Amino acid sequence: MTQRWPLTLRGTGALALAVVSFVVAQRAAIPELMYFGTLMLALVVFAAASALVARPTGEVTRTLAPEVAEVGGITEVRVSVTLRTPVPVLPGRWSDTVPPGLRGRAEGPFPAAPSTLRRSAVPVTLRYEVVGSVRGPFLIGPLVVTTTDPFGLIRRRIRLGRATPVTVAPTIVELAPLPSAPGEPGGTRQSAALQLGQGADNLVARPYAPGDSMRRIHWRATAHRDTLMVRQEEQESSPAATVVLDRALSRWSPAAADAPGGDPAFETAVSACVSVVARLVHEGYTVDVVDSDGDLLAEPVEGGEDAEVRGLAASFATLRARVDHPSRRVLPASAGAMLGPVVVITGRLDADDGASLTAGAPRSGLPVLLTVGDGPAGATLGSAGWHASMLRPGGDVARAWEDATRPETARVGV
Repeated sequence: MTQRWPLTLRGTGALALAVVSFVVAQRAAIPELMYFGTLMLALVVFAAASALVARPTGEVTRTLAPEVAEVGGITEVRVSVTLRTPVPVLPGRWSDTVPPGLRGRAEGPFPAAPSTLRRSAVPVTLRYEVVGSVRGPFLIGPLVVTTTDPFGLIRRRIRLGRATPVTVAPTIVELAPLPSAPGEPGGTRQSAALQLGQGADNLVARPYAPGDSMRRIHWRATAHRDTLMVRQEEQESSPAATVVLDRALSRWSPAAADAPGGDPAFETAVSACVSVVARLVHEGYTVDVVDSDGDLLAEPVEGGEDAEVRGLAASFATLRARVDHPSRRVLPASAGAMLGPVVVITGRLDADDGASLTAGAPRSGLPVLLTVGDGPAGATLGSAGWHASMLRPGGDVARAWEDATRPETARVGV
């Protein structure tokens, strides 16, 4: 019996009994069987009519925790169903439509629902878990409830509510802290910023102005300068860092430009990008995320703002590779002037790319190059001035980051 057959096992039996009763009543001349068959047939017809006329309706509300799913991460989906029906609904089954970007078992038993003609509907809460498999925007739903009429003869499939948008963001991998290197750009200044979150609050004195509170008078400065001085907090801005994600299509598979999830190497690069941003932001840096042409991929993320990192990852759910710029840059033109940490994440490199990396090596105290690919290009190009590490598609981002940033590792050739 296929799912298209509208009768349940009980309804199929009732219809079969009606047919058999009619046949036997005619051949054996037993009128009672004719009455019995008519009763069975009328029961099936009545059940079918009630299923068509008294069709339940309802509302569906979905909430996701967390709101943005992550590739490889578990997300709980909570579905609140308010079912309105003029006739009672027997227990059945429910199933939710899970998109290709998520994996999970979204089905289960659905409880019986009483008639709502004289009472208000009581919401039913359903829960299930999904795991992100491919980044991108998707739709969950609609919800389908399969139940029967009050006699259990007719099977009904009820589509409730609308689909709910869900975003699957790239994985944010927890990376090791940056090595402390006094004297490097962002070194001691960064340490002060880490203690206070965003920059260091230094107390300075300025001349008293009408309206200033007397509680803010700086008595030591007043005595030193022989004029009334007040305290003023001057906040030092957070140190800056730059993360470059190379989106040139020639360095990735053509599938990287078609849709998110098509190229494993590019997916690893996107995950590495948001993970590096998360680490730098946690360290107190304000981070610019740009591509190899210097175009901003997102608004700068302020140091200490972990929530903004999650927003950045969500915005990268639709990020794809693009056609190469005629210059075929690996580094933005402004890279040579960057003083803070510079992290470049790229794909396949050739000799010309290595030369441009050498020529455009930034003045940063921590220039890091993460090359994603199957070949040994990252280890053989010989471009000096970078802390370089090779990362396989789908490989361990945390290990590659640790290899590139460990203090005892000197700058090596790319």
